[in-house]
Amino acid sequence: MLELSILFPAVLNGITTGAVYALVALGLTLIYGVLHIINFAHGAALMVALYAVYLLKERFGIDPYLALPAVVPAMFALGYGLQRAVVNRASHGKDENILLVTLGLAIVLENGALLLFKSDTRTIDTAYTLTTVAIGPAMIGLTKLIAFGGALLVSALLMLLMAKTDLGRAIRAVAKEKQGARLMGIDVDHVYAMSFGIGFACLGAAACFLLPAYYVNPQVGTGFVLVAFTIVVLGGMGSFAGALLGGLIVGVVESLGGLYLGESLGQVGIFAIFILVLLLRPQGLFGARG
Repeated sequence: MLELSILFPAVLNGITTGAVYALVALGLTLIYGVLHIINFAHGAALMVALYAVYLLKERFGIDPYLALPAVVPAMFALGYGLQRAVVNRASHGKDENILLVTLGLAIVLENGALLLFKSDTRTIDTAYTLTTVAIGPAMIGLTKLIAFGGALLVSALLMLLMAKTDLGRAIRAVAKEKQGARLMGIDVDHVYAMSFGIGFACLGAAACFLLPAYYVNPQVGTGFVLVAFTIVVLGGMGSFAGALLGGLIVGVVESLGGLYLGESLGQVGIFAIFILVLLLRPQGLFGARG
């Protein structure tokens, strides 16, 4: 058995990482879980957001955290525009077409990034990148703590939007019964586009929190979207609380898996839990039985 002085930092590191995973998964939960739309372009969109933060830092010297007011609205506009101009028109209202369209978008975005930036892995340097904070026996990077707090704040704002605003009520109505919502005067196409936009905005926030201590390349989104899909299923389709808790669980499991099995095998535990959930509780932690 490992000592507490080793386990505690690993768990704390997993929790801080898991909060960012949860933020990525929240956008997927909104698009995939609530509106029953499979968005395979989610990882590619995160990659686009990471490159946006990288370019703002490298070209204009804008700190990643100060880039939030620019990147988040820009990603919202990208998500809204892609849904209205591409996904909605090309799918012709069929869910199976949406799957293919979003997969095509992912391929286009990733290859576009490969054309523009090559396959090089890029990072940024800030004055606080290597700064650490002591929490008990653990030394945690300042960037991880900021990402943890920021992810929780964005998650809370999203849950508040869903619970207390007319848009949130419209999204829940469309998720429950699309045709009934349309008959009640709700613009379903607009709600779908807003949901895509909000999901992409979450990715913009995640990119700003990630990049000070992470990297970007054209394939960076693939690993994140696999983990995000796991979190969505683990937490329960359409459950924001489930996505948040699932993200924290996945982060801790990955950290402990890396501790016991080595960093390259750290994600084995994530998919082992994923399989167990499908076998024992297929509706997820907070999902309702069908």
